[in-house]
Amino acid sequence: MKRSTHRFLTTHMGSLERPDDLMAMLTAKDAGEPYDEAALRARVRSAVAEVVRQQADAGIDIVNDGEFSKFSWASYFAERLSGVERRPGASNRAITDREARIFPEWFQLAGPGGSRGLLRLMAAQRRESTPPAARSRRAYCVAPLKYAGQAEVRADIENLKAAAEGVPCEELYLTALAPATAEFFMTNEHYKTDEEMLFAIAEAMREEYKAITDAGLLLQLDEPALVTMWQTFPDMTVEEYRRWMEVRVEAINVSLRGIPEDRVRMHVCWGSAHHPHSQDIPLAEVADIILKVNVGAYSLEAANPRHDGDWQVWKDVKLPEGKILIPGVIGHYTDFVESPALVADRFLKYAGVLGKENVYGGTDCGIGTRVGHPSIGWAKFRAMAEGARLASMALWG
Repeated sequence: MKRSTHRFLTTHMGSLERPDDLMAMLTAKDAGEPYDEAALRARVRSAVAEVVRQQADAGIDIVNDGEFSKFSWASYFAERLSGVERRPGASNRAITDREARIFPEWFQLAGPGGSRGLLRLMAAQRRESTPPAARSRRAYCVAPLKYAGQAEVRADIENLKAAAEGVPCEELYLTALAPATAEFFMTNEHYKTDEEMLFAIAEAMREEYKAITDAGLLLQLDEPALVTMWQTFPDMTVEEYRRWMEVRVEAINVSLRGIPEDRVRMHVCWGSAHHPHSQDIPLAEVADIILKVNVGAYSLEAANPRHDGDWQVWKDVKLPEGKILIPGVIGHYTDFVESPALVADRFLKYAGVLGKENVYGGTDCGIGTRVGHPSIGWAKFRAMAEGARLASMALWG
């Protein structure tokens, strides 16, 4: 994993807006409706080529495939594991439970998806299309979990490598769902306990993680559940929740067994839904546990109003030697496009407490699907690149 040795490197946390024609095919596949499999494979490949070039043109150094082969987190991993059935249903736990107790009127209006989810629902209704919630299918574990996604991950690797040929970028990465977040999206109907299912997920998904790193790509583990799930257990104390986290960290490390730390980064966030976020568990309460995960870099929200001051936590919590922090220097919580000067200031604050070589610029979450229009996401990327340039000039000259 490259470091910011001569200038600040930039990346993002994965999900980018799918082209409409690609999204239509992915939606049909996810809903179990007829679709042209060969046409979908070809369109994913061409769309990945397009989006890799777009990232490089926007100034992103460490690029991915936009997650273009995946309809959603909640569906892709279920397709890559045997022992899973997908049926209509939803989780009985919401990642807004603590907030809903404080702002019940707001949630009655906006729903669990928050204000952005409400706007997308309204847009879908205006297009006279079926709202995504009406098509939702949940994963149910009904038999021993085994990895079955060899062909799919191989295609992801090949598509990204082919797309990057001749494109100026520093490194390539692919995202994969991590065990605790996969646990949230799956109902256990086979194992004796949810924790037994959690470790089965870890063992099964390890094959995907290893395939990505063995191919010479960086692996990004998407594990927002580590801190987001605090919302789903509204009666837990901090100490109880820390014990819950410790078990999930153990499962993550099981899934990474034998994989070099410096080939893996992990993304953690407090949930990307647009809601009040008054009850996020403070980073200071859990940073030490997050750092127990055996990865080379940690991606954390840092641009939105709730976490903009989290850089100060690192005055007291020491980042382990050789590790990298990827704070969000642009956010998905607003359609305001950050000024390069603001972005540069965020780089400089983190460099001041961690050392400039230990900092990348990132995004709070997957930005492409969470702003009002893809053009806003690309404008934010350009602002990040320019902010990185300004901060690099300040510290490297």
